[in-house]
Amino acid sequence: MHPQTLRQYDRLGLVEPARTPGGGRRYSARDVSRLREIQRLSQDEGVNLAGIKRIMDLEREVHAIRAEAQAVVEELQRARAQLAELRAIAGPFGRSTDIVLWRGEQ
Repeated sequence: MHPQTLRQYDRLGLVEPARTPGGGRRYSARDVSRLREIQRLSQDEGVNLAGIKRIMDLEREVHAIRAEAQAVVEELQRARAQLAELRAIAGPFGRSTDIVLWRGEQ
């Protein structure tokens, strides 16, 4: 990729490479993967840079939502396990939900 293209992608926030003390850009394997995806979307799919930025922002949002959903699922699983444990402890002393008809003595 041309250095001007890399600078433009950096300015737009499409990639955020690490910097050397002198200000040079250092691209990680993750950055290179993103750059390849940007190039594919641009050249093969015909998506403009604003569209690419929107796609990548949405992908980050989806990733964050999935992580949050996974945390909620794990919390729910822990709560269910605790509930099962409490039910096992309560055993025969747990409250019954059976309906009993009481007629008293005759």
